[in-house]
Amino acid sequence: MIELFKHILHLDFEWLFQQYNTVVYIILFLVIFVETGVVVFPFLPGDSLLFTAGLFARLGYMNMSFLVLLLFSAAVLGDNSNYWIGRIIGLKILKLKLNGKNIVKQEYLDKTHFFYEKYGTKTIIMARFVPIVRTFAPFVAGIAEMDYKKFLPFDILGGAIWILSLTFAGYFLGEIEWIRKNIELVALGIIFLSILPIIIEFIKHKLVKK
Repeated sequence: MIELFKHILHLDFEWLFQQYNTVVYIILFLVIFVETGVVVFPFLPGDSLLFTAGLFARLGYMNMSFLVLLLFSAAVLGDNSNYWIGRIIGLKILKLKLNGKNIVKQEYLDKTHFFYEKYGTKTIIMARFVPIVRTFAPFVAGIAEMDYKKFLPFDILGGAIWILSLTFAGYFLGEIEWIRKNIELVALGIIFLSILPIIIEFIKHKLVKK
């Protein structure tokens, strides 16, 4: 299991196919589902994994249509799982009392609810493209008791844009020989671009403070 996990983190698809053949489809489904659906696994390689999966589909290792449908299902099911974990379990935990006081002030929960009711739809879509944030966004949406009828359609839309854009980017750019030979460098580049908005916001926040 540790060996498998190591090769997943390194996006070593050739090893995965040598060891597991078509079971790789299930492995990819589980990685995307867990990254989006289990709040304690925000470090799994979502963006770079999607790009690399598309690239290997281009090389003939996988069926692109089935791959996209499978990963889209994993992304939507994962987010929905995380939403309900936050709404049912997370909210109950945050409302527990310690020494007669709530662990989290009701005022903070009300502010979070207000934010998600006002900006939640944009947040759910944009969070798909930001590592770590995409794991916590649906969980917090559940805690904030965001209207599920509003959450679901935008979550589906965000999931579709995320999966299609990155897998097809890998599929079409897989024609370029340099990219095929430097998958790890490309993956690092994708990770950097994914966290760039966070870096920019952090710098802006620091400049505003000064």
